[in-house]
Amino acid sequence: MLRNVMDDVVEPAADDFQLPRILAALADQHRLATVRYVAHSGESCCADIIQEAGLAITKSTFSHHLRILREAGVLTKRIQGTRGYTRLRKDDLDQRFPGLMDSVIAADASLAGDARPL
Repeated sequence: MLRNVMDDVVEPAADDFQLPRILAALADQHRLATVRYVAHSGESCCADIIQEAGLAITKSTFSHHLRILREAGVLTKRIQGTRGYTRLRKDDLDQRFPGLMDSVIAADASLAGDARPL
């Protein structure tokens, strides 16, 4: 089952999550930094994440990354007026793959101090 969230991105239902697709979505450093930011900050305004997460990318590139994360089921979007808000689908992810996001975020946080560019 798929769910459409007021735009052209179709987010999968938790039962339809595919581990390879989730891992591929998390393989990009910008997407991983976005997920780490949203996991720690909670629901966030899409327009603010680029700056607050310290991403050196354009808005259009960021939109592309959000789309990949949403299509994989990692993030969801809520629209309120003219603003979009994104949040981690942690409960859904934990239901399907228990501990996956906790492990990914913890591992990424332990590497955050190395020389990787974000």
